[in-house]
Amino acid sequence: MLGSGTFAFRALIQGFTGCLLLGALASGCQLRADAPAHQDDAALTTGGVTSVAASASALAKAEVSTAEAASPVPDSLALTPVPALPGVPDTLRQAIRQLHAALGPAAAALRPAVLEQACVGYLTLHPTGRIERAGLLAVADMDLPNTTERLWVLDLQHARVLHRSLVAHGEGSGKLRATRFSNREKSACTSLGFYRTAGTYDGIHGYSRRIEGLDKGQNANAFDRYVVLHAADYASPDYVRRHGHLGYSRGCPALPPEQFKEIIATVRVGSLLLLSGPGLASRWLDGPAAGRRFLARGWK
Repeated sequence: MLGSGTFAFRALIQGFTGCLLLGALASGCQLRADAPAHQDDAALTTGGVTSVAASASALAKAEVSTAEAASPVPDSLALTPVPALPGVPDTLRQAIRQLHAALGPAAAALRPAVLEQACVGYLTLHPTGRIERAGLLAVADMDLPNTTERLWVLDLQHARVLHRSLVAHGEGSGKLRATRFSNREKSACTSLGFYRTAGTYDGIHGYSRRIEGLDKGQNANAFDRYVVLHAADYASPDYVRRHGHLGYSRGCPALPPEQFKEIIATVRVGSLLLLSGPGLASRWLDGPAAGRRFLARGWK
């Protein structure tokens, strides 16, 4: 039977832990490595269980621990098939296949159907004036596991991979693979669709670049949600080595600290970014319009 002293000590620990949690929620600080603070934070949507060691020294330190190393990521590795786009002329399909081959081994994991989505969107959007950077295209296949370097920045005119990197998805979108997407405020989800890159600023994540959603209903709230390109320790290869997966953002496509400056500098204002994933629907996936543009101008 436990004595009254034991119950009193447990009550002290529970009360102290409760105070820590309430204080953290009130201040917006992060309680676990896969739920970072962000301008769009309202409340933590998943609970990393905090613990206080049952000893006087641990209680005095009041450290909140995370259970990342023991946290399973129960996801299937089976990717969602990407349907072929209707109306894409054979000449354009052949050009995209040639582009994929010319990009070489660095683009081997970039699925041809996802590259087709990105290229068709680029060719459809560029003549509208919504993007200004000719020949530059960034695409992230968020259906791939987050342990994969699933972001590519491409030079279309010279068929080169300028950058390839890891990229995190929102904690509301899934674990190892992003399977749920939302345009809602405070959803902590990644939003699919095409984006125009906007200006840079120095924010809570340091050097960051704003992005503007171009797909009504899918990502049009991204700018107001402060979904941005920024660096995060939980998006690094070292994090994958330690935990077996990336951590999670509040919806931002967060980048490795080792690469973010170069990537953000490359996708200057007016560049096109596609976040692809299951359920992507966009008015810019217009095969016939893309075909006409390609015949007239190529990748320029």
